[in-house]
Amino acid sequence: MTTKGLEAASYELGRPLTEMGSTGRGAGSSRATHPMAVNETVIAMLRPKPDLKLLTAEPAEAKAAAQAAVDAPAGVGTIASYATEVPLPATGTWGAPGKGGAQADIVLTAPQDGIPLLFIEVDNCHETAEEIAAKLAKYHRFFKRQIKDTDGKDKPMWRTRWLARAVEYGEAPHPPVLLALNHIGARDPNRTVPRLQELTRPLWAGEPADGYSSYDRKIPIIATGLRNLREHGPNGPVFLRFGRTHMQPLHDAIGNPRRDAVLARRAERMKAQQA
Repeated sequence: MTTKGLEAASYELGRPLTEMGSTGRGAGSSRATHPMAVNETVIAMLRPKPDLKLLTAEPAEAKAAAQAAVDAPAGVGTIASYATEVPLPATGTWGAPGKGGAQADIVLTAPQDGIPLLFIEVDNCHETAEEIAAKLAKYHRFFKRQIKDTDGKDKPMWRTRWLARAVEYGEAPHPPVLLALNHIGARDPNRTVPRLQELTRPLWAGEPADGYSSYDRKIPIIATGLRNLREHGPNGPVFLRFGRTHMQPLHDAIGNPRRDAVLARRAERMKAQQA
């Protein structure tokens, strides 16, 4: 958007102008592929629904396309749920981040849809697995950073800005990170992802628990292809959680279904014993 466009969006969304991202500067005409891929990822996750009442004078094919979008499964959150180009300072402050930190392409906060916090990195398949792994290591450094909150107690820096579930069942996993791979570059994602899993294993690998894996202080890392995400949306089985062998919908991929099932069985047994 232009500067005026950013100001208008800031007013509509009720956000400070500093949180609205950068001006487009001819991103489309200059083939700024990464910003455009970030926009496409937001749209694929959001899956906005057109207002059919505004299309009465449009051609039949336009109406059919709009109806298909309306009939498709819903996406996640609202446009206000997405922030882009968000600094994650490993040193410095939110307003003046120091060196060594990362910058999230997208931060999604949609607790109303069961996703309180999700960081999204968009890659056009130009980067090597080693380069992406270095970026994820910066995420880990940021997640571990502790600062004093307003109550004078130390807590993870990210928790002073975003809400997410606290320690639950003895676990305090870090927020999940989703890699959206847009295959327009020379790197083959089918080769990059396995290599990336090997390089980042200490960041995401769980520890064996009683019938499930514990991910205490680990980062749930998920990968998907932008083409599949556009086609199936966040509710489709197009997300690969590192350490798993099958594709899942987003909610299952970022969660721990085996743990939930074990705990549910325990609760049923306790209930039966009490009865």
